Amino acid sequence: MASTPESRSERIARLCAETALFMRDHVLSRVSHDLRSPLNAIHSWAYVLERKIDAADAGSQRALGGIRTGVEQQVRLLETLVDKTRAGTRSLRVDRAPFALDALTDEAAGDVRVALAGARAVTLTVYGLPTGATLDGDRERIAQALWLMLVFAVESSASGAAVTLDVGATAASVRFGVKWTAAPEALTDDALPHLLEPFARAQAREPLETGRAAWVLSLCQRVTEAHGGRFEQQPLTEGAATALALSLPVAAA
Repeated sequence: MASTPESRSERIARLCAETALFMRDHVLSRVSHDLRSPLNAIHSWAYVLERKIDAADAGSQRALGGIRTGVEQQVRLLETLVDKTRAGTRSLRVDRAPFALDALTDEAAGDVRVALAGARAVTLTVYGLPTGATLDGDRERIAQALWLMLVFAVESSASGAAVTLDVGATAASVRFGVKWTAAPEALTDDALPHLLEPFARAQAREPLETGRAAWVLSLCQRVTEAHGGRFEQQPLTEGAATALALSLPVAAA
């Protein structure tokens, strides 16, 4: 039985779900890493104390036992709750095949205009098409990354603002550059329509960590890395120009 073609509304819902899934994966990864470091330190210091404390001191030995038990319980929680939850997204599968760059770009921009930009009265303009380029990569994943870049730009723009997408293609690489004037307060303005989750939008207003993007853009980062490319985000400073950039090699590495 033939599958029913996916409608635009269904595609938008799936894209939002994928964005949330990869952000959840990123947050869990941070939790796992940031908790293991102090737990390992506590475990090591417990052994140091064991050599200093009199073995005949029952109270101290019980205290050390309680410390070790607590550490082991926390590690088991990380393994059973955090690591197993991440199992499905820890490694990103990439299904490579040649596809037309222009059609993908038109589709992503069109989805964003219908789903959010129109409701925000934000103008989304694409420059650089047609490129006539063919890209070797996972079309679905790259489309998700481009869609999310554009949605993020609209989400962090004031009503009536303008967002531009510059597409550049050479024999060696393809680059998507999204530019707009930052309005961070728009991310958490309940009077405006939104696609991204409240927590994702709130976190995106926080200062950028060195060399990292906002957590909600984790999908863009993962897709870019899986294709051997580079993803960059500039800070969101009220009233200042800002940008996202995604560069990919044209051919598989």
